[in-house]
Amino acid sequence: MIRNWSAPAAAAIRGTSAPVTHTLVVLSCLAFLAGPASGLHPAYGSGDELLAAQRACFRRWGVIPADLFEGSPGALLTPATALFVHGGWVHLLGNMLFLHVFGAMTEARMGRGRFLLCYAGCGCLALLGYAAAHADSGQALVGASGAISAVLGAFLFLFPRARVTSLLPFLFFLPVRLPAWVVLPCWAALQWAAAGRAADGPVVAYLAHLLGFGLGFGCAWVCSGRTTTVRSTPAPAPEGENQP
Repeated sequence: MIRNWSAPAAAAIRGTSAPVTHTLVVLSCLAFLAGPASGLHPAYGSGDELLAAQRACFRRWGVIPADLFEGSPGALLTPATALFVHGGWVHLLGNMLFLHVFGAMTEARMGRGRFLLCYAGCGCLALLGYAAAHADSGQALVGASGAISAVLGAFLFLFPRARVTSLLPFLFFLPVRLPAWVVLPCWAALQWAAAGRAADGPVVAYLAHLLGFGLGFGCAWVCSGRTTTVRSTPAPAPEGENQP
């Protein structure tokens, strides 16, 4: 749940559709269900046969830094295709949850075209940045995490005072409502710390998360003078609820 600082503005955004966000969620889910990573398609078999099909899928559609910087023609499009390939159910559902929660409000404020460019452009650049830092790696990188991190960065710029419900481990995972300017920088700091511990090539591409987050924040800043404005009249209530 997200609490915004202006009741009329929150109501206006809540009533605004987010077709780009919803389309990205649907396409990502369909691509996952049709591929071997879901484990649901009988054509890919089971056991070792299924694992081989998953590895082949990741190598075909994911970003392999060594292939990308060797100039392989087939690798040039992988920063875009990798955004729609996920390694498993947890990977997919986690990414789609973040995209659904933060994407709708960000799209409403930025506008559909700019939001899509931010998502796809920053996502591809985040994957390229990770690949450049691990140029000799033969490990396939898949997932929309860099693009969704860009959505988080844009959300932080556009809605710094919005309250985000968070689950904190040291409070026994009790839900706590904190401003975005507290939650999202802490999330970025955790990614930074994890990236430093996995400098030799992490299983999780924390560097791509950081790059996407920074790029998304910068993209929202650049577009801030031309974003969609939610017009509203003043209201006595200083805060309101919004469930994207």
